[in-house]
Amino acid sequence: MSSVAKLVILSTEEMDPIALTRRLVDIESISGNEGAVGAELYEVLSNMGYTTHKMPVAHERFNVVATIDGQKPDLVFSTHMDTVPPFISSSEDHENIYGRGSCDAKGIIAAQIAACQRLRKEGRAVAMLFLVGEERDSQGAKVANESPLGSRFLINGEPTENKIAASSKGVLRLLLTAKGRMAHSAYPELGESAIDKLLTALERLRAMELPVDPEAGPCTLNIGLIDGGRATNVIADHARAQLLYRLVGPSDALRKQILQAVENLAEAEFVLEIPFMKLRTVPGVERMVAKFTTDIPALSNWGTPVLIGPGSIHVAHTEREYISKKQLHEAVDLYCKIARQLLENS
Repeated sequence: MSSVAKLVILSTEEMDPIALTRRLVDIESISGNEGAVGAELYEVLSNMGYTTHKMPVAHERFNVVATIDGQKPDLVFSTHMDTVPPFISSSEDHENIYGRGSCDAKGIIAAQIAACQRLRKEGRAVAMLFLVGEERDSQGAKVANESPLGSRFLINGEPTENKIAASSKGVLRLLLTAKGRMAHSAYPELGESAIDKLLTALERLRAMELPVDPEAGPCTLNIGLIDGGRATNVIADHARAQLLYRLVGPSDALRKQILQAVENLAEAEFVLEIPFMKLRTVPGVERMVAKFTTDIPALSNWGTPVLIGPGSIHVAHTEREYISKKQLHEAVDLYCKIARQLLENS
């Protein structure tokens, strides 16, 4: 019996989410390299008696799908296996588990497995879907969306401090490219500075009034990357900036505003959009707004989505990422409560 199988022993017993969280954190799974953690989860879930299979994605990467005796589920628990770099192994103290992925989202995986165990004993038709690539491009979710299991509900796990998300902000990623003409910097009148054009375009975008949603709050802008020019003594013939808007509604009007603001200064290329999502909530569970994006928009065929999970997004992707043991155990209870309400009231 493997070390992971010993964590669960029998499919009818409670499993230890703290031990499983630490085991998963100690397997490096930076986006693109999820194979080892996927194999471990496949073994864990198979040994627990689930009908488990690997859903191929690309380049030896795969999602992990687990059902009860292969039956069609009414509700699916899902989150992602990948993490951002760098790899940080696990540790713990009396209150918390530390390490890369502890809250985003390996602790959530453990809580969802524990919740499925309880619901399974109650005879609920539940399943699990653990995905690759959420931190990069949601490739695993896009592949999974082509092979849904017919579930009515999807409980997606992200660190929301065990509050249920009423909405999730979307993303509009923008590439701005300005072109100029090189000249000796002593004679700027002989050239045309692409950097000057880009700076003017960026100032116009920063001055734009952005949309506001009464519940989700404002659309926000981040200028993430700027590069350009040849040398300090050369008038720049090229310059680029990469920007990210956090959406709180449709993007059509915003796109038009952007194009008008940068006209004759820079070319605007919209390279990615993830839509703003209004989400289902459950009575009796505290609500929040997720200012980040998730796999949910790419899983439209997996049922009505709910977004909730233990841990705080404020410590995700940091050097001291952690998840509270108390919150981890509370998440198991909460996942079961939400699943019961969804299935009984639908």
